[in-house]
Amino acid sequence: EARFGLSIVETMGITETAAPLLSNPLDPTKHKHGSSGIAYGNEVRVADAEGKVVCTGEENEVQVKGRNVMQGYFKNPQATREAFTPDGWYRTGDLGKMDADGYIFITGRLKELIIKGGENIAPREIDDVLYRHSSVLEAAAFPLPDADYGQTVAAAIATRPGEEVTESALRQLCLDAMGAYRAPSKYFFLDELPKGPSGKIQRLKLTERFTD
Repeated sequence: EARFGLSIVETMGITETAAPLLSNPLDPTKHKHGSSGIAYGNEVRVADAEGKVVCTGEENEVQVKGRNVMQGYFKNPQATREAFTPDGWYRTGDLGKMDADGYIFITGRLKELIIKGGENIAPREIDDVLYRHSSVLEAAAFPLPDADYGQTVAAAIATRPGEEVTESALRQLCLDAMGAYRAPSKYFFLDELPKGPSGKIQRLKLTERFTD
C-alpha cells in the first residue's frame, strides 16, 4: 500500500457462494493483515464436520450459510450431501480460525492436513516459516507415509534464481520456530514446485511424487 499509494482490501470468494464469502471492511483502519475478513452477505462460522462450533481462535473448518450459497451440485446428490453439515451449512474445505471480532484467518485446506501421530498439522503454518528465509522463492509442506506416525512432515523448496540455501539452515529455522515434532523431517529441493491452472502449488502432487 505504501509503495503504490492505494488501499488493498483482502477478500475471499468461492464458486459455491457465487464468489463473495469474506471481506475486510473498506475502511483501511479496520483491515487485519493476514485475514480474509468478516462475513460478507452471509453467515460464517468455524466448526467441525458435525456442525459443532469451536472456541474463538481454535482451528477447524470454515463453513458458510446464506442466500448466496448454492443448493447443490448438478446431478450429484452424494457430493451435495457431503458438502453440507447436518444443520445446513456449506463446508468450504478450508481450515481457519476466527478471532473475537469475527475476522477469519485461513490456515490451509482440510484435505491437505498432515496428521502425524494423531495430531493435526496445518502445512501452511510450516510454509510461512520457510518463507522467512530470504532465498526461498517457493515452499510447500506436505505429508509422506510413515511407519511409526502414520504420516510425517516433508517440505519442498525452490530457491530464488542465483541463490542457495542449505537443508541444515532450513531445518534449524523450522526447529526454532515450531519444535521437532512439527518441523519437516525431509527436505526436497526443486527448480519449480508443481502448480494447478490457477497457479496454486499442488501439495498432493508432491506427496505422490515423493512417496516410496
